[in-house]
Amino acid sequence: MPQALPPPRTPATRPEGLRHVPHIGAFRSDALCKRSNGPPSIEANVTSPASSALALPTVVVPSSDIQLTSLSGEDRPLSDWLTTFPLVPVVLDPYTHESAWILDTARRILTTFSEADCRPCWIVVSDADDARRFLGPYADEFLSFADPTASAIRALGIEATPAFAVIRQDGSVAAKAEGWNAESWRNVAETVVSLTRWNRPVIPDVGDPVTFAGHPVGS
Repeated sequence: MPQALPPPRTPATRPEGLRHVPHIGAFRSDALCKRSNGPPSIEANVTSPASSALALPTVVVPSSDIQLTSLSGEDRPLSDWLTTFPLVPVVLDPYTHESAWILDTARRILTTFSEADCRPCWIVVSDADDARRFLGPYADEFLSFADPTASAIRALGIEATPAFAVIRQDGSVAAKAEGWNAESWRNVAETVVSLTRWNRPVIPDVGDPVTFAGHPVGS
C-alpha cells in the first residue's frame, strides 16, 4: 500500500548569519509534491537527458573528528556514529527545489535499508528546526543530522545537493552521487547491498523524477 505523504511545507528562505549566500528556495509545498515547478516524473513518459549527477568511487577519507549533530542535539564525532554500522546518508538542502524534488524518492530508498546492517540517515544543511519542518514525519523514521554551515558534508567531499553516499566504518566514503540520476544512485545503492548483503531498492521507480543536476553547496 502506498505510504502517505507528509503534510505540505511552507516556503522559507535561508536564515541570516550562515556562511551560505542567501538563496530563495521552498520547502516541499503542494506545488513541489506535484512537481509542477520541477522536472517531469518517470510516469510522465519523458526521456531522461544525459547524466548530470555524479556517482564516484572512494575519493575522500575525512577526519573521524568531523562533528555530526543529531536533531535531538546529540553532538558526536563521525567516528562515534560509525561504531556499529556504516552510515548511508542522503544529504539535502531544504532551501532548494532540488532537494524537495527528491525527498520522497530518497525516503523510499532509505526505507529499503532500514533493517540492514547500516544506518540510513538524513544530513540536512540547516538548523534542527528547519530540518524538522522540511522532513516532517520522515525526520523520525531515520537518524537525522543538522549541518547548518555544511562543514560536515564539505569534509565528506560533497559539493552539491541532493546527494547519496556510503560512509564505511573506517570513515572513508565508499561511493557518492550528487544531483539525481537513477543510474548513479543505483550504483551507490549497490555499494550498500555489497556491504550489507541486503535487498536492493528499485531505482528508478514510477513517480521518480527524471535526471537533474544538483544545487551547489553554499550557493
